[in-house]
Amino acid sequence: MKKYTDTGKKDTRSGFGAGLAALGKTNENVVALCADLTGSLKMDEFKANHPERFFQVGIAEANMIGMAAGMTIGGKIPFTGTFANFSTGRVYDQIRQSVAYSGKNVKICASHAGLTLGEDGATHQILEDIGLMKMLPGMTVINTCDYNQTKAATMAIAEHEGPVYLRFGRPKVANFTPEDQKFEIGKAIQLTEGNDVTIVATGHLVWEALKAAEQLEEKGISAEVINIHTIKPLDKEAILNSVKKTKCIVTAEEHNHLGGLGESVARVLAENTPTPQEFIATDDCFGESGTPDQLMEKYGLNAISIVKASERVIKRK
Repeated sequence: MKKYTDTGKKDTRSGFGAGLAALGKTNENVVALCADLTGSLKMDEFKANHPERFFQVGIAEANMIGMAAGMTIGGKIPFTGTFANFSTGRVYDQIRQSVAYSGKNVKICASHAGLTLGEDGATHQILEDIGLMKMLPGMTVINTCDYNQTKAATMAIAEHEGPVYLRFGRPKVANFTPEDQKFEIGKAIQLTEGNDVTIVATGHLVWEALKAAEQLEEKGISAEVINIHTIKPLDKEAILNSVKKTKCIVTAEEHNHLGGLGESVARVLAENTPTPQEFIATDDCFGESGTPDQLMEKYGLNAISIVKASERVIKRK
């Protein structure tokens, strides 16, 4: 099985900041808006280098989305930044009407997603944002797995015409994808080859899926791991080609099992080739306060849970 190396833990939000800073140097139409969280979103470098293209709107997220939508009319490519909870739930009406319905070229960039926001607790964590955003017609939904991929995705979405939701996180996590990668929207990445079970994962759970695959290999189980960084549009072909071989699948995400990656995969399978599936996700609940590691363990979003789910689903073939 192909092995991956953690080159040094980094937070994915810093990958966003690095990508935005790079765009500032290469694309004069890129502008950035932030809702009073410049440091948390790692937008400082862009602000320092391009103050005329940075807009601090304060704690006024709905106004930020409206401003961003308006800027696209003049040919600008606005990147909005705040916590995932405030990027989606707080401003859903503005996103639906002013961005999605209008087809505006706004990039909604959301940090501190999922449980790994940690100690700030349930009011700031969000586990339903992927569902909210993927239901909007025309909205592209991306959930990156490490620093390098987040930087690459940030730069790639500037070239994509249309609204995008880019989701990333707060904690420092394994950085294992190539530094010079080309990010292809809607194209899944097969990380390992396997014959016994398919594991498709997104965001922080991709590294956990790779750890699970190593543990399964020690048990004589061959796992195929696929990084689904783009949840919409979903790479159906990659999923179907894999399950044709393995005959079963585990989906893993830091999100509610309702409305997330797992449900999107289940629909693909139901429409094409019904297949046993196990879900690694939160079980229709809110989060709580705790360290990221404590929360991921309590809610079963880790390698151990993926291993157990793989063993269960193999028995269901």
